[in-house]
Amino acid sequence: MPEAPRPHPRGGLYFEDFVVGTTIAHRLTRTVTQMDNMLFSNMTLNPQPLHIDAHFCATETEWGKPLVNSLFTLGLMIGISVNDTTVGTTIANLGMTDVKFPAPLFEGDTVNVATEIAGKRESKSRPDAGIVEFLHRAYKQDGTLVCECRRQAFMLKRSR
Repeated sequence: MPEAPRPHPRGGLYFEDFVVGTTIAHRLTRTVTQMDNMLFSNMTLNPQPLHIDAHFCATETEWGKPLVNSLFTLGLMIGISVNDTTVGTTIANLGMTDVKFPAPLFEGDTVNVATEIAGKRESKSRPDAGIVEFLHRAYKQDGTLVCECRRQAFMLKRSR
């Protein structure tokens, strides 16, 4: 019987370990706070009142409360996936495409993430690496899809 793949000592999977079509339901979840939204918006110099001004949101938006900054949502979604997929084995992110935010995320919502292995190929320039395409999806506690994207990552091979 073949031996199960051994992850990197930090926990990430190697290029060979990813099976196209597999979906990983990530163990980590995260409840988003007002502090997350304020800090991220301020650290990125984003003055959009839709994220940081409760009065504006209550009086001038259809939501009635601040929306979580979508780039925070994107980063959180990918961050949640790292522990189960790429920690210690990523050489670099190559890009993110097809980023969508189909529903709003608010303070107090809890995010969970699933990642589908959408594709992979050998590197043409480096025999010690390959490219894996991840399809990340983030949901809030009621199952509503709040974010998705395709991410291409340059991954180490086990046999380097």
